[in-house]
Amino acid sequence: MTENVKAKIDAVVEEFGNIGIVPVIKLDKVENAEKLAKALRDGGINCAEVTFRAKGADEVIARMVKAYPDMMVGAGTVLTCEQADAAYAAGAKFCVAPGLNPKVVKHCLDKGIPFAPGLSSASEIEQALELGLDFVKFFPAEQAGGVAYIKSVCGPYQNMRFMPTGGVSADNLNSYLAYNKIVCCGGSWIVPAKALAEENWDEITRLCKEAIDRMLGFEMVHVGLNCANPEEAEAVADKFEAAFGFKKKVGNSSVFASTYMEMMKSPFKGDNGHIAIATNSVKRAVYQLKMRGFEPDESSFKYDKATGEMNVAYLKDQFGGFAVHLVKRK
Repeated sequence: MTENVKAKIDAVVEEFGNIGIVPVIKLDKVENAEKLAKALRDGGINCAEVTFRAKGADEVIARMVKAYPDMMVGAGTVLTCEQADAAYAAGAKFCVAPGLNPKVVKHCLDKGIPFAPGLSSASEIEQALELGLDFVKFFPAEQAGGVAYIKSVCGPYQNMRFMPTGGVSADNLNSYLAYNKIVCCGGSWIVPAKALAEENWDEITRLCKEAIDRMLGFEMVHVGLNCANPEEAEAVADKFEAAFGFKKKVGNSSVFASTYMEMMKSPFKGDNGHIAIATNSVKRAVYQLKMRGFEPDESSFKYDKATGEMNVAYLKDQFGGFAVHLVKRK
């Protein structure tokens, strides 16, 4: 594998990690490609794996890419070199297969096509590594042992990264994404066959939004008030303790009243203070909020020293005079 191809694969994997969810789509009506792409984007998912199990998959890909050039549109169930070529010619940015066919893998890598074969065993992981891959589809995920199996094989194969697909749903999505070797999850639950048959784009958008909300798990955890000095910060904390029993805890730069209220010892971000929102993934939350029109303050980004994972990010906008910052849920 050349450095250029490796860089292309890494770029795809990085985008997958931002998005978190890759919808697996079997679209029989080619003429609905643009409507489906819009429904996905309106729901916060700027990605699609268009399976070659349906005729005209390459045309669906071409239509989606033409309508939304920045959308991460790829091909699924790519079983042959000819299908890979058709997908790539249509504008697919990646190809995925349910199994590991060395011939197809080599063909794709030689042509510069980012490819993720499917596998479900240690032997297949070794085959993938031998081919130069460090990102694969884990399929069928639930039937093959789920996140527990992935964790067990990551002991000897620590450099491998996974996209579980098969049996992933809104109910178990976060249990997969919580493991740092899992980049994203593929699934068809957000694009059900019934909704496609009925051309119910609003329902698909609703399911996408619901999946994104569950994936991110936004929750307000505390409000910070800007105080003029340490004495004022303690005085305000004392009031919260006297009135509501919120125990005071003095820190280096602020004073907390329980975990709900933080009094800054000197004015910090925001005209009045700040609001802290917890999320399952700060990185994915930043990506999603940018899609919603909110710009992050990149100078505020902080990362976990042990894992390198982003754990703090502020938004540039104020909400009612309060800065808003995202924190990684503990």
